Amino acid sequence: MSYTVTNFKTKKALTQAVELYNAYTMDKFTSAERESSAAIRCYNLGLGPDLSNYTGKISLEGPHYPAAHTWYCEAWLENGIVKKVK
Repeated sequence: MSYTVTNFKTKKALTQAVELYNAYTMDKFTSAERESSAAIRCYNLGLGPDLSNYTGKISLEGPHYPAAHTWYCEAWLENGIVKKVK
């Protein structure tokens, strides 16, 4: 299991951030959204592949330890950036 660099409290918050970033990269955003759009990156705790340039499917969980994990999801990465959440 992996974590996002940003500590999202809910899966909905993660999904909204990914959608906002995808809209930003497709040039479909308002000026207010421009300030809050940022690439969502992930990392593995301990052993596992380096996700900084990874392309493929991973499993995410959150919020970060030591808080109890309340959400889990699959994510698709392209060059280390989350592009889709399921």
